[in-house]
Amino acid sequence: MSTATPAGSTTLAGRPLPAGTILAVDGGNSKTDVLLATETGQVLATARVGPFTPQASGVATAVDVVAEAVGQLRTALDLPAAGPLARHLSAFVAGADLPQEEEALAEAFTARGWAESVEVGNDSFALLRAGASRPWGVAVVCGAGINCVGIGPDGRRARYPALGELTGDWGGGSGLGRTALWSAVRGEDGRGPRTALTEAVAAHFAVATALDVALGIHLGAIPEERIHELSPLLLRVATQGDATALGFVERQASEIVVWAKVALERLDLLGRETEVVLGGGVLRAAEPVLMDRVHALAAAQIPAARLVVPAQRPIHGALLLGLDRLGLAVTDG
Repeated sequence: MSTATPAGSTTLAGRPLPAGTILAVDGGNSKTDVLLATETGQVLATARVGPFTPQASGVATAVDVVAEAVGQLRTALDLPAAGPLARHLSAFVAGADLPQEEEALAEAFTARGWAESVEVGNDSFALLRAGASRPWGVAVVCGAGINCVGIGPDGRRARYPALGELTGDWGGGSGLGRTALWSAVRGEDGRGPRTALTEAVAAHFAVATALDVALGIHLGAIPEERIHELSPLLLRVATQGDATALGFVERQASEIVVWAKVALERLDLLGRETEVVLGGGVLRAAEPVLMDRVHALAAAQIPAARLVVPAQRPIHGALLLGLDRLGLAVTDG
């Protein structure tokens, strides 16, 4: 994680901010949550804006997305349109996978002057902090993509590059959506087994064939980002017993468990009771066709692990990490 500290004092509507005021950011591939909270964890205002995608859109554009949310916070709290907001900015975001990416993002956030100090880390750490009852554990995110982090009782960390297919990753909402379309087209033209995904994919986009969907995306008639809509469709078709869809659900469950298993091994926690926090849109949906398989594989491969799907969202974890950084304890959970 990268930190930075600019010079300057911090005021809120002309008054000094409490010593622990936190501007927390959870930036994901599908949406960005931002909140301003007091030193006790009391949330003053929240905002939700579009996706945080520095690897695709660039660092400056990604931070502009957060700036939109900051503007909404200022409006909600009747604050000046410019100037600092908080003592500390706690930003845990997608795209902060490598040290140089964390540093670039920390510099960009610092340059905005929203807070006296800045910490940037991967959004998986916010999920872990939101769901674990102890300062250590493992978190697996299966949202638009897939990622995993772990922190040991001794402070050691386990991470992956998480750069998609380039670094051996498979699955997540985008990956499952692409797999659904791939299978639907192949089942339609005879290169693959017949599957109910073919008809379901075509019907979802109100076109005649699965190939029409692929061509629509290629030609721009269907926005490519809509492909993630096929992830819940694949799970639904799997629930109905389609063998092709079920095979990919099995693979996704296996991927989720193996990420956690390797992280546990690296931290010497494989035989110790450890919370494995599960998050991201695909896991948060808690579809039994996937979750039942995840739990069964976990029981067989990481029996000492305790799987947790947190009630709190990662933005809460980003807030708690900010309070941790300032040495403060939340009093209102």
